[in-house]
Amino acid sequence: MPTAAGAPTPAQLSAIAALVESARPVSDELGGRFAEHGRELALVGGPVRDALLGRPSHDIDLTTDAVPQRVLELVDGWADSVWTVGIDFGTVGVRKKNLQLEITTYRSESYSPKSRKPDVAYGTDIEGDLLRRDFTVNAMAVRLPAGEFVDPFGGLADLRAGVLRTPGKPEDSFSDDPLRIMRAVRFAAQLGFDLAPEVADAARDMAERLTIVSAERVRDELTKLMLSPDPRRGLGLMVDLGIAPYVLPELPKLRLEIDEHHRHKDVYEHSLTVLDQAIELEHARGHEPDLVLRLAALLHDIGKPKTRAFEGAGRVTFHHHEVVGASMSRKRLTALRFPKDVVSDVSSLVALHLRFHGYGKGEWTDSAVRRYARDAGPLLERLHILTRADCTTRNRRKAAALARSYDDIERRIAALAEQEELDRIRPDLDGNEIQEILGLKPGPEIGKAYRYLLELRLENGPMEKEAATEALRAWAAEHLSS
Repeated sequence: MPTAAGAPTPAQLSAIAALVESARPVSDELGGRFAEHGRELALVGGPVRDALLGRPSHDIDLTTDAVPQRVLELVDGWADSVWTVGIDFGTVGVRKKNLQLEITTYRSESYSPKSRKPDVAYGTDIEGDLLRRDFTVNAMAVRLPAGEFVDPFGGLADLRAGVLRTPGKPEDSFSDDPLRIMRAVRFAAQLGFDLAPEVADAARDMAERLTIVSAERVRDELTKLMLSPDPRRGLGLMVDLGIAPYVLPELPKLRLEIDEHHRHKDVYEHSLTVLDQAIELEHARGHEPDLVLRLAALLHDIGKPKTRAFEGAGRVTFHHHEVVGASMSRKRLTALRFPKDVVSDVSSLVALHLRFHGYGKGEWTDSAVRRYARDAGPLLERLHILTRADCTTRNRRKAAALARSYDDIERRIAALAEQEELDRIRPDLDGNEIQEILGLKPGPEIGKAYRYLLELRLENGPMEKEAATEALRAWAAEHLSS
């Protein structure tokens, strides 16, 4: 039972009742089914926490004293479908009508010093199960079908205080599953909570243990952090607690040493500010949280440490840092096992993020604007946001001038797109027509001719077929003569 300090308020009791109600027929039918056979069943973890916070939750996580084989027997004839992918870890998946739930046997799990997979042992009581959970705010439960609130470790009090604390010693918790170190900073970003001092100290001291956790599990936590309402909070904790070197080692390296003779913008703080501003623009433009955009905003300048050079009069340069940064982004995200399309899109945005700075006050020709849009392709809207977010100058006049210039380029792109469907630009003659006009079979010469016509289209806009044919023949006479 909860301590007095953690007693639910009437509003929170209503939230618990609403959670039980939302889980029907699980709460009544399945809870009753387990009780009839002398087994316990309880809602646990995130759904309980979110209900008490007034946050929406689409998960139904259940815990029980029944071992997995017994769970399968108890849901037989009740569940519409069952899956056993996680049964080795004590979890049975169940679907009932439109509800999808996971039922996990009371358990404890731990990592041996060099193992990447936990050893699982089943428990017999709910308090022991809650003790092995990551944080007290996730160690609360609601027994079914009675609806009794269970909070043996003061999770409700920590929820009210906005503090992440472990049910037992944090060193034991992080040793059992080092990924909880990443979960701590992720929940800080997701919920806006602080780490209890002892949790922060343990995370700092044990950060190296993350090296035994699979890249996929680390990636999943980093993804949730990046998609949270305040990723900067979690990323800052990763750097301050020494976690980042084992996840994103490039991030703390952005803290470049600056001396009085060679001044330049703090790249680390600049990158976090760009991320903040990209998120603001993401919201302002009506977009959902975008992992690709947010990763690109965070990583857009990671090539600067490798390209920094000192020149005369205290000048610092970072020539080609976008090229180097694109390569570094690809390497890091690949190592973290991000999907290939995410890796490709983020590295492309990093490579493109400086392109706009040649625009000046609108000196680009229409062909240059077309190339800008063509090179961005489906990433154009993200590039718009990233480029705007990359302006962190405190000089209001300069910031306003950059904003006007980018307003202008967006206007021109929209106008050109309306005129000629810019996102589907193709040469005025296709490959078959090129072969027929030049009397050639498929081969490298056709590719060269195609690229020539594409450049011609970008330079001049759409051409009539006769004009394109004449231009192609003239080009071929000069470049393809035997």
